[in-house]
Amino acid sequence: MDTMGRHVIAELWGCNLEKLNDMETIEQIFVDAALKSGAEIREVAFHKFAPQGVSGVVIISESHLTIHSFPEHGYASIDVYTCGDLDPNIAANYIAEALEAETREKIEMPRGMGPVKAKQKVMM
Repeated sequence: MDTMGRHVIAELWGCNLEKLNDMETIEQIFVDAALKSGAEIREVAFHKFAPQGVSGVVIISESHLTIHSFPEHGYASIDVYTCGDLDPNIAANYIAEALEAETREKIEMPRGMGPVKAKQKVMM
């Protein structure tokens, strides 16, 4: 069965602390990542937290790129979700390089292939 999309979820550790706390830098990295992957950008929204951290999204015609940064830990969590023929790994790899991540963990999940059997937590 064909997928409706591809979703890369990445854990980035040992990132450049200054970049993780600089909203304008992160925004430019994400816009560049979207363009390098061939995406069509629709909207860009980023927020700088006090005293530190940035969250943001680049909405693309093909879906989205998101980040939550934690400069105090040198950590960023990113998602790159694309539909169609775009490879989300192009953007995810560009972001990891630009943030100078020392350690990268990522998974790719096909989206839209039918029901997912998720474990349910029973509350007592």
